[in-house]
Amino acid sequence: MLQGVTLSQAGIDAAAIKPAEVDVERAADLAVDTLAVDYEGREHLPSPATLDALAEQTAVRVTTPVRADGFDPHGERDLAESLPESVRRVLVAGHSAYLTETERERAVAPRLREAAARSREPWVGTEGIERIALAVGGTQFELLGPATDRRLRALRQAGYEGEVALYAPTVLTDEEDAVLDALGEYAARRGPVRSALPDGASTDAAADGRAREVLSQAVRDYGLVGEVGTVADRVDELRDAGADRIVGYPARGLDPFL
Repeated sequence: MLQGVTLSQAGIDAAAIKPAEVDVERAADLAVDTLAVDYEGREHLPSPATLDALAEQTAVRVTTPVRADGFDPHGERDLAESLPESVRRVLVAGHSAYLTETERERAVAPRLREAAARSREPWVGTEGIERIALAVGGTQFELLGPATDRRLRALRQAGYEGEVALYAPTVLTDEEDAVLDALGEYAARRGPVRSALPDGASTDAAADGRAREVLSQAVRDYGLVGEVGTVADRVDELRDAGADRIVGYPARGLDPFL
């Protein structure tokens, strides 16, 4: 484990924080200029006071699913209105795991458009709604994947001049077991990876044979993996392809970066 190595040394300038996993206040010590607090359900949303205190130390954004009660610009928006003035938003359609059946059925496009109009300098999550997100505008917030470089180059060649922020789970080690324990399950949820894995295969360090081969490639397709220099080189490639900001999710927690 690379104790003391910071995300910034790997070329990463923002960090995604999951409040169900870590104490968000500790994230203020990360060597990045922006923190993006993921939405993992209303019960895990940090209080306005906590977010405001964090924003006194660094730039803070909060992921807000526009179909979810509390953030729905066409319905209940008490959570959105409770966000401090100091906090910016990442607008997303919302992961189905954190939405009720009713919320999942709500139309995305008009809500995303309205939420963007109510927000200052929003980032707009593109997962599953790429064309809608591009039409809405704002910083396009994409997930790293095997086609990312090609997609970014195509966007830039087509004349897109807006900002792109790229989200990537990050593990600063080349110890394969540690990498698979941290990112194997995440990568295995992606459709192409799921299809390539043998039925019933382990998705962590216990994976072997064909499953381990598939996962070892997949974690590098969908995440930033390796010693700090290796990751820094990959980040440079992504910036050359057209990414403006790299948002790393510390997949093994905050300790390796503090």
